[in-house]
Amino acid sequence: MHRRGFLTASLATVLASPRALAQTKMDDMSMPGMGGHAGHDMAAMVQDAVTLPEGQALRALQVLANEADRPGLLRARLTAEPAIARFAEGRDTPILAYNGISPGPLIEAFEGDRVEITFANRIDNEVSTIHWHGMPVPADQDGSPMDPVAAGTERVYAFELPEGSAGSYWYHPHPHGKTAEQVYRGLAGAFVVKAKADPIPAEYGDTVLVFTDLRLAADGSIPSNSMSDLMNGRVGDHVLVNGQKNPRLSVAKGAKRRLRLYNATNARFLKLAFDGATITVIGTDGGLLAAPVAADEILLSPGERLELVASFDRPGPITLDTLGYDRGWMGPGRPADAGLTLLTVDVSENEAEAVPQLPARLRPIAPFADPVLSRRLVLTETMAMKPTGMEMGFLINGKAFDMGRVVARAGEIELWEIVNQADMDHPFHVHGTQFQVVEHERDGAVSKPPYLAWKDTVNVARGETVRLLLRQDRPGQRMYHCHILEHEQLGMMGVLDVMA
Repeated sequence: MHRRGFLTASLATVLASPRALAQTKMDDMSMPGMGGHAGHDMAAMVQDAVTLPEGQALRALQVLANEADRPGLLRARLTAEPAIARFAEGRDTPILAYNGISPGPLIEAFEGDRVEITFANRIDNEVSTIHWHGMPVPADQDGSPMDPVAAGTERVYAFELPEGSAGSYWYHPHPHGKTAEQVYRGLAGAFVVKAKADPIPAEYGDTVLVFTDLRLAADGSIPSNSMSDLMNGRVGDHVLVNGQKNPRLSVAKGAKRRLRLYNATNARFLKLAFDGATITVIGTDGGLLAAPVAADEILLSPGERLELVASFDRPGPITLDTLGYDRGWMGPGRPADAGLTLLTVDVSENEAEAVPQLPARLRPIAPFADPVLSRRLVLTETMAMKPTGMEMGFLINGKAFDMGRVVARAGEIELWEIVNQADMDHPFHVHGTQFQVVEHERDGAVSKPPYLAWKDTVNVARGETVRLLLRQDRPGQRMYHCHILEHEQLGMMGVLDVMA
């Protein structure tokens, strides 16, 4: 039997047996909050259907209040704490929230600003952090697992936003062994760094769309991860946009809207298309492209972001829908990923006021020079039946995360070759910098990306090799890992120790 068939058959056997599931053993999964075991009773895996309301007006994210008394400084507070949400009628859902809301407050700042955010951890008996995903912050401000904030304590994250750093970033917890659970229970938020001179016409607006997904039990509670979740990554039953299911946005005919799309789910891949609107990609994780690129559909793997301009040229309802995408799945219970409507745009018969055209050039992006050294990172998964149950893990170069270090020299350009020999896609994320993807290779065919862009997260499809160029300019410890959070938690993560 081939390796994929063996792994799938082994997982199916385990998932079909509640007794075996309860005995399943996994590396390092007896951490606080994980229930002391990886498995759950099969009854917990089959949830009664819970209906969420649809069609409410899209709500803008609440902006984090700036307490500073002078320009150029963002001073604010973020508190991670238990809260109650009402996703379904008549059901209260205990969640984790930043400042009482999920997604958390939208943070807005400008290039050149100084940011000082006091983080208070009010999660009972759990450490947490705030990781500023993709942002150019010092290593000791990055919110990595090596720098936990204990329950009941506070710390200040302080950093400068350099010129050229405008982009669509986000923030979420990154404590060792608890990241996946804290995120799927509600801790995530968007951080928009704006340019002082933005080439995108202001008439397009600037709409942030944060995609999360949610699983609810019949009583409204959020179930813990199942064995299938740990293997494949948690995929919820409902995809939400700014915390709402299929909200509605009203625009006039001929309107153009700037949309920032965030995939803040644990493990859901979002292949998206507008039915009835044309889209143009204008930016990625680290900000604007050099020039706009027309697109019919887009793929957002977990952790990725895209900026679009959508043109609504015909009246009537226009929907943002999911398309099918095979990212690999182990065992039964593969979720439906096609045919979901995430957002409905109601385009009126009224003509929009004339707006400026999108510029042909957005900003310069200089390609990296030739690298001075190369690294090869091979992604694999393991599953083995042992007398005590099944052991599984997700590895980089044959090793699980153990705080081991790889040494680099700050300021040097490196070529990283990410080789996915596993049976499912893995979105690969590097802390502390933005990189440039230069090449994809699959089944012997080599291709270039459709545009040059700054990225901090890139999907590496199963059987694919992705080559990227990066440079770490600031010394300190930086993480690199799969951004399927359950895979990160089960070992697919490492530490880069950048030396000055």
